[in-house]
Amino acid sequence: MRKYLILFFLLLVPAVLRAAWIPRDSLEFDPLYLDTVTVTVPEINDYSSIGVQYGVSFSRMNLNTPQKQDWVFAPEYYSLLFTHYEKMFDYLPYFGYQFGIEMGHAGTAMRKNEETGTIPLLDDATRIEMKVVDVPFMALIHYDAGSFQVSARAGIYGGYRYGMNREGFMDSTYEHEFREYEHRFDYGLRGGVGFALILDPVEFHIDAGVRYSWSEFQESNYASEYYARYAYPYDIIVSAGVTLQLGRRRGRTSAQLRREAREIVFGK
Repeated sequence: MRKYLILFFLLLVPAVLRAAWIPRDSLEFDPLYLDTVTVTVPEINDYSSIGVQYGVSFSRMNLNTPQKQDWVFAPEYYSLLFTHYEKMFDYLPYFGYQFGIEMGHAGTAMRKNEETGTIPLLDDATRIEMKVVDVPFMALIHYDAGSFQVSARAGIYGGYRYGMNREGFMDSTYEHEFREYEHRFDYGLRGGVGFALILDPVEFHIDAGVRYSWSEFQESNYASEYYARYAYPYDIIVSAGVTLQLGRRRGRTSAQLRREAREIVFGK
């Protein structure tokens, strides 16, 4: 019997000593604690995507001598766009930016005056269509609801006018060539809205956008130093395409989990 008492004492003492070292606060349990626990749904992560789009454009020009114009329709718009989504200032969760390269058209078609029966001319041309390539950079905001997304974007672009096709009464030399006083480099504002169906890791996008040039088509005083003629191209672009996600869209990534583990062990 004595042996059993000694064995019991040897087992009991370490347990008592170990309990004595546990802070009292850690032994207290607040029955209301569970009411304070919130389960959060994973937010949209910082992730990137790359995609291609194809579409059509409708082009005309803003003229300082108002003339009736028709839209120039071109079924050839291509783009390769990189998009990155992230929080803005660590506060706005639905922010991002987008850049890439686009190929499309710009121009105008002068409309016949029904009263006079004449067609106004833009430097002896009744129709002008240019091929353009540009690099846009846009900030965007988006709202995601399950597998659907709506977005809006706005920014700037820089580009180059590299192809020409004219119709009218001009010298045939310039039917497919730029004149020396016509501007080839292009820049301006770019923006639009979009809708997407998201089936991770693939996204299907439909977008409608506007491109407004700040670069004149011609030097304003090419015809007379006393009279300026301005012509600024602008376009409406409608496109559709597919995008591939380059990272996880929802939930914590492995990099985030490793960072949180380091903060727990070593502190921030």
